Amino acid sequence: MYFDNKVIWITGASSGIGEALAYELAKQKTTLILSSRKKEALEKVREVCLRVNKEIYIEVLDLEKYDSMQGIADKVIAQHGRIDILINNGGISQRSLTKDTILEVDKRLMDINYLGTVALTKAVLPTFLKQQSGQIVTVTSLTGRFGTPYRSAYAASKHALHGFFDSLRAELVNDNIDICMVCPGFIKTQVSINAFVGDGSALNSMDDRQDNGMDVTIFAGRMMRAMRKKKKEVYIGKKEVVMIYIKRWMPWLYYKMIAKVAVR
Repeated sequence: MYFDNKVIWITGASSGIGEALAYELAKQKTTLILSSRKKEALEKVREVCLRVNKEIYIEVLDLEKYDSMQGIADKVIAQHGRIDILINNGGISQRSLTKDTILEVDKRLMDINYLGTVALTKAVLPTFLKQQSGQIVTVTSLTGRFGTPYRSAYAASKHALHGFFDSLRAELVNDNIDICMVCPGFIKTQVSINAFVGDGSALNSMDDRQDNGMDVTIFAGRMMRAMRKKKKEVYIGKKEVVMIYIKRWMPWLYYKMIAKVAVR
């Protein structure tokens, strides 16, 4: 099995996609390192994972404090000897019009979603290069490929990740290191509840599209299949995924549709 005997590090593992991945990967013969800002929530996820796998560890980190990523990565690598798969899943969303969004919110989204992820990847990269093996999986969003209303700063941070990891993939083509970009559509998680609004506070409500999104366990299974197949980029969701192809092949139609799409 692809995941057997691998050391896998998941960020954003205390809820949502990261939590679902932890439960599914724990069923494999893996060593899991679960990370997020929320220690108590991580402990609860770990307790569930321990029912089927004893090699489950916690490492608390805050992606917004990206200067701390090197020290945390050094600690994790020293404890486990290697990292086989890094799953960059941690991040935060947005629900606000650009005109209503203070610049500090744009900065925080870039710090958390982009710089935190890049800093952790750079901290782990020397180990992958030394091993001459590894997989870096980064969860972005369909909005990493097209922008929508109410997501300007979020889309910017996700677009930035695609630029960074496309470049990194090209640099690592001879190093046996695979990079997979995973672009979710609407997945039924708490992401909208925690999303920033214009003043930097949390939305604290579930939006309809998120509530009717794909079941997160189904999503996790499809993501794991993409990882096994070493896909370079994959789009996972319901009918919203079609917007990727409309923009690619019929941009005139995309620009008409996207201004009217209900994304709140």
